[in-house]
Amino acid sequence: MSDATAPRGLIMPDWLELLLRFLVGGTFIYAAFDKIADPAAFAQAIHHYRMVGGAFLHPMALYMPWLELVTGFAMILGVARRGAALLIGLMLVIFMAAIISAMARDLDISCGCFHTEGGHTVGLSLLLRDIGMLTGSVVLLINRGVRRTF
Repeated sequence: MSDATAPRGLIMPDWLELLLRFLVGGTFIYAAFDKIADPAAFAQAIHHYRMVGGAFLHPMALYMPWLELVTGFAMILGVARRGAALLIGLMLVIFMAAIISAMARDLDISCGCFHTEGGHTVGLSLLLRDIGMLTGSVVLLINRGVRRTF
């Protein structure tokens, strides 16, 4: 294969790609269930961040969990994997901005990530978890999925 026809981007082993897809996609699927079951409680969790106005609050509480669910399944199933990785990465950047904002304003709130009531408090460990998932999403985004044959 010449340099001109060589695939560009990261090429990782199948097992590692599958592991990352299950970790990132599975996390988003798990996170969606409680929010879908109780959108009013999720709207309240979003409201606690004090970043989203009333016009956007309820549509966000209704549609974001479904986007998490669909992108999570797409990631695991490998359907539009790179698109799912991009959308998950964008959501994670938004989540991280909200976490940093809450930390900077010293808000003592639950993240609303997995359980709409109670759950993980906004803080550094939550930010580090999201950074890890963002790293996984970026790796999946740039992975070309082309394997070398011997």
